[in-house]
Amino acid sequence: MQTEQSYSLRLLQWMMAASLALPVALFGVASTISYFSTHDTADEQIERTLDVAHEHALKVFETIDRSLSEINEIIRGIPDQGIISREPALHFRLKQLADSLPQLKSVWIFDARGHALVNSLASPPPVVDFSDRNYFKAHIDRDIGIFIGDTLTPRVPYQGAAFFSVSRRRLTDDGSFAGVIQASVLPEYFENFYARIGRDPGSFFALGLTNGTVLVRFPAIDRDLNLVGQKVTANPRTGLMTVTSPADGIERRVGYRRLSEYPVYVSAGLETSAIRARWLTTISQHLIFGVPATALLFLLLAMALRRTQRLHAEAARRMEAEEALKHGQRLEALGQLTGGVAHDFNNLLTVIRSSVDLLQRPNLSAERRQRYVDAISNTVDRAAKLTAQLLAFARRQTLKPELFDVGKCVEGLRDMIGTLTGSPIEIVMRLPEEPCFIYTDASQFETALINMAVNARDAMNGEGRLTIDVNAVAAVPGPAVQPKTQHGFVAVSVQDTGVGIPQERFERIFEPFFTTKEVGQGTGLGLSQVFGFTKQSGGEVIVASEVGKGSTFTLYLPRVPGIERSQRLHSDESPPLGGDGMSVLVVEDNIEVGRFAADALTELGYATTLVDNAMDALAELTRDASAFDVVFSDVMMPDMTGLDLAQEIRRRQFDVPIVLTSGYSHMLSQSGAYGFELLQKPYSADQLSRILQKIGRGRKVSDSAAE
Repeated sequence: MQTEQSYSLRLLQWMMAASLALPVALFGVASTISYFSTHDTADEQIERTLDVAHEHALKVFETIDRSLSEINEIIRGIPDQGIISREPALHFRLKQLADSLPQLKSVWIFDARGHALVNSLASPPPVVDFSDRNYFKAHIDRDIGIFIGDTLTPRVPYQGAAFFSVSRRRLTDDGSFAGVIQASVLPEYFENFYARIGRDPGSFFALGLTNGTVLVRFPAIDRDLNLVGQKVTANPRTGLMTVTSPADGIERRVGYRRLSEYPVYVSAGLETSAIRARWLTTISQHLIFGVPATALLFLLLAMALRRTQRLHAEAARRMEAEEALKHGQRLEALGQLTGGVAHDFNNLLTVIRSSVDLLQRPNLSAERRQRYVDAISNTVDRAAKLTAQLLAFARRQTLKPELFDVGKCVEGLRDMIGTLTGSPIEIVMRLPEEPCFIYTDASQFETALINMAVNARDAMNGEGRLTIDVNAVAAVPGPAVQPKTQHGFVAVSVQDTGVGIPQERFERIFEPFFTTKEVGQGTGLGLSQVFGFTKQSGGEVIVASEVGKGSTFTLYLPRVPGIERSQRLHSDESPPLGGDGMSVLVVEDNIEVGRFAADALTELGYATTLVDNAMDALAELTRDASAFDVVFSDVMMPDMTGLDLAQEIRRRQFDVPIVLTSGYSHMLSQSGAYGFELLQKPYSADQLSRILQKIGRGRKVSDSAAE
């Protein structure tokens, strides 16, 4: 009970710990999965946004490139003076182009000295030297195609927003340098576009050159920013990386892609703090539901634990009260048992004492003397039976198990049961056709069956029907703990048509000395013997009763496979034999019992040697084991028991048989006699002589065979 309670408390405590640990573990796993999922989603979003920004930038630069090519074709082969002469028309044409393309601030045509021949801003253009501009100098030495320059500010007298240039060399028929055609591109055009597509918190866009110079950045900052730098060398076309901006110190997840045929990178990204914020938002949504649910579960388990602890404390108090009550009941039962034993033994001792006193009177006739002697003998037998019944109830008697068929054994008791119950009681036996073998003490089984029959007779007041049923069953019915067996059970039922047993008496029917019979009609030990024998044999006894209709007592004894052996020999029926000079080593610590055994054996013609302990017996055997034909030893002795002595004799291989005797031995009741012959106390001289002759004859036969 305490183990189950502690287990339930530990289980609740583990459940409380699990109610916290498991959600935390699951939250950790979910958080990890969500973290990577959020980052993967962010990368996918960056890739999609980069696709849009790349496509937009590519179209813008292709449009500008195509426009510059068209202008170059218009003025191709026209000398500078011819262009100047046509300046108003060309100015109008360039202005139309700049107005039609919102990304353009202006369009210019320069001569070989860096002076503007035509532009879209002013007509005629002011004389200003632009030969120091990078978009001009880049084309002087050779034709490099399209050149995209750094961000510049307008030169006086021109004003307006900053720009970056896209330029190309003016082509001539002989391939010489004639000047530059240049378009000024507004960074704010890209910034406005990026603002429209980058509305998520932490969004980032950049347009930069392959050398790392940033042309456009959203959101804009005051400082120049070299974002990509040398980090794209591993993947110069496209990639995804996490970088920290040196301009603002913000870490970002950035995807970049180069425009085809142009020295320009488009970048799109998200601040890692924004990605983390998304992750934290997702986690917080889990926590909104998870924390209250976990707290509620923990609270419920805590309440269950407290309630269970209170229930266990209450159960412990109740158990203490029940134990106190049971202790009082045990003391009461012990007092009843002690009183019953004292009463019955006092009656027996009275008979013995009276018979002894009468035997001491002079001038007794031989008939009266024999009657008193028989009275003493019969009283001793009754006392032995009483102690055997007590030991049976306590499950401490030494059983002599043997294999026998229950059906044949019950059939053999039919006449005896009929004699005990009387002719007014009809006896019905239902026996199985196939053998039902059990391995137990046959005499104790017969005693149990007779006790149940006598109990049934008394319940029927000497008239009715007694049914004895024997059959094989697979298991014991009911919720009780099943005894261990491999071959099922043999059920032996004794059913009567008597008065039945009231429900309030069910718990006491197997108590020793409990009886509902009148004084002198029974000892109250019959059913206790049935209970003790059945339990010690590894079986179960079940009682069913209905007041006014009768009772059924059923013994369930473990069934074993086997072949029927020869009928048991009742040694009591064989006549006693003389000793014929057989030498017996008697080992008995009780000197009076030992002297009786030695004197009785001497009277019967045995040669006896009496010792009072096992060590002296071993010394005698060590001196000359061949001097003894048999060893007769008590079991219960100090220091070394008779069973230990027998095992030591067997270990030393002394060629002498052993007979053990005991009134009661815990070892023998638990484990049997270990293959040694056993004589139960009290015994008569004739019984002792018979078992010694049995052992002695067996030894003589073996010795003769050896010769």
